[in-house]
Amino acid sequence: MITQNKRLIGIVFSVGLILLIPLLGMLFTDEVNWNVFDFIVAGVLLLGTGLLCEFTWRFVKNMDYKIGIIAIILVALFLIWAELAVGVFGTPFAGS
Repeated sequence: MITQNKRLIGIVFSVGLILLIPLLGMLFTDEVNWNVFDFIVAGVLLLGTGLLCEFTWRFVKNMDYKIGIIAIILVALFLIWAELAVGVFGTPFAGS
């Protein structure tokens, strides 16, 4: 139980550290231009992905299924992130 709680704390801490990267970028250059909504969306995406991976790790017993499901979750994160950033698929949600 203690290990599982440490993983959850690690996920939340990692999301915070990842979100510090664009925040620091905004302090040093004008090329990074995020608003509060961007941070919220990125935080929800990262935290949601981390929690889905954690729940998969806890509840799926077969290691092959575990790895496959987590891989699908991560690919979905990267595709959504790319679409929001540059509009890979041209949906109305594209950032460009």
